[in-house]
Amino acid sequence: MRQRAAAVILFIHGFASCGLGAKSRQLIRHFGERRVLAPDLPFVPSQAIKALQSLIAKRPIELLVGSSLGGYYATWLNRERPLPTVLINPAVRPWELLQDHLGTQRRWCDGAQFEFTHTHAEQLRHLSRPRLTADERYLVLLQTGDEVLDYRQAARFYADQQVVVQDGGNHRFENLAHYLPAIDDFHQTTRATR
Repeated sequence: MRQRAAAVILFIHGFASCGLGAKSRQLIRHFGERRVLAPDLPFVPSQAIKALQSLIAKRPIELLVGSSLGGYYATWLNRERPLPTVLINPAVRPWELLQDHLGTQRRWCDGAQFEFTHTHAEQLRHLSRPRLTADERYLVLLQTGDEVLDYRQAARFYADQQVVVQDGGNHRFENLAHYLPAIDDFHQTTRATR
């Protein structure tokens, strides 16, 4: 008899970041290496979305965890097939925020160069959603000290979801380890109700 594949948590990293970083390592320590998938995504937004859609189609993904731009991608993905999702300091309007980053960029983890263009910003704008649907479930973790994003944008957009606002912190989201039990509880609760 064939054994059922273990459910997988898909971690979606942010702009100029990598799959394997501080947040995904903490998820791996908590949930186990075999349960957390943390790929490096293509730099081009449309290609990143296609890569994520392919992973969701092929793997038993049960939970999305998106950080910054990864949270924006996760929200777009949920319009087709809602999955329980944890968002960490998510971007809400990244095409506006990244106007200051047009041109050559470097990925922080390995120094790989890439170009961020007006076309890429436009692709991000086309991934915008005016509202969520009733069957979507999010745990949104925000820190007021985020120096990159205005946490109030995400607090407003996800207001009908489970939103946690912590004073202080930064864009990297300090003390994520403290929230791992809450992420686990959210995962277990949403599994039970699906």
